[in-house]
Amino acid sequence: MATEDHDYTNSSNMNKLDYSVHKYSSVSPNFTAQHIQENKQTDQSSRWSSDSNIPPQYITLKLANLSIVKTITFGKYEKNHVCNLKKFKIFVGLNDEHMMELLDTGLRNDNVEETFMLKHKIGGRDFPCRYVKIMPLQSWGPCFNFSIWFVEMNGISDPEVVEPALEWFKQYQKREAIRLCLKHFRQMNYNDAFEVLQRETNVELEDPMLSQLHRLLVEDGDYEAAEAFMEKALVDGLLDTYISQQEYRAVWRTLSSERPQPGMRGGHQMCMDPNTETIYLLGGWDGNQDLSDLWTYQVSRREWTLISRDTELQGGPSARSCHKMCLDPERRQIFTLGRYLDTQFRSPSNLRSDFYMYDIDTNRWTQITEDTASMGGP
Repeated sequence: MATEDHDYTNSSNMNKLDYSVHKYSSVSPNFTAQHIQENKQTDQSSRWSSDSNIPPQYITLKLANLSIVKTITFGKYEKNHVCNLKKFKIFVGLNDEHMMELLDTGLRNDNVEETFMLKHKIGGRDFPCRYVKIMPLQSWGPCFNFSIWFVEMNGISDPEVVEPALEWFKQYQKREAIRLCLKHFRQMNYNDAFEVLQRETNVELEDPMLSQLHRLLVEDGDYEAAEAFMEKALVDGLLDTYISQQEYRAVWRTLSSERPQPGMRGGHQMCMDPNTETIYLLGGWDGNQDLSDLWTYQVSRREWTLISRDTELQGGPSARSCHKMCLDPERRQIFTLGRYLDTQFRSPSNLRSDFYMYDIDTNRWTQITEDTASMGGP
């Protein structure tokens, strides 16, 4: 991730890392690789340019000392340039034959230098390297060769820090090699070899819980026990991180009820009392006429109940659709405002916004006003 707002080098033991050009895939005449060690923003020839854009193209840098590389900075030409790197990758390693990928990103096509934070920890510990490979993948200009104008790296080269990190990293590599062997032995069902290697090295392939799940599924074929294991892991919160990273996906299912329920309609309004888990449905249009019925749906019991077939007869709103409704769960009151009138029925006398309140506990409607506009409302 590039930034000009954060100072990655704000550390007492970080310093600029010296390096030399170790090797490269190709080079264009007059654009030698050593140019990237000097930041000459106004000099168009001060850059390494590949002789081709056919992969793989790369330039490998060798650090003067074994170091923990934390940032890499790319300088640019003073103007936009078609050869700037739109996409590239960075690899590091203790040698130039076995390297790991640290970064997959790109540069903006402008004249502002960009600094990238490099991954420099494995297992929560810093790891050192000696070689850094920059692999261009795409330039800003289609079919153009790749150019790098300037490279600077910052990190830690202090032997008192790097040498212990190197020793730990070597041990880490040994453990990982043993774990890969253990994984292979288990996959191939070489149980004796697996047990001997694990006993002699005292290296665990994985978390004991994963080994238990493998035994239930692969060795025992006990799917019910495996399901129970996963359910317990879910309850214990072991899957919370994984679940939090998943995208929500709606799952619809039809809710049926043996009791009478509302007929088909559109333009109706619903609101919910979260305390009682009760949904209230008022009115709507059934395709022939507006409706004035009031229903409740009890979520926990999945039951519909008809409260009123015609709320107007109880002093409530007349038949309507496309009105608005909301519920106050503390006072247990429902408020409904307005309705839709077809153009052929609109007139100054009936084109008014009436406002009603329904008290849930007393099952009583109250008309607050015939026209909210007359009270200074909508």
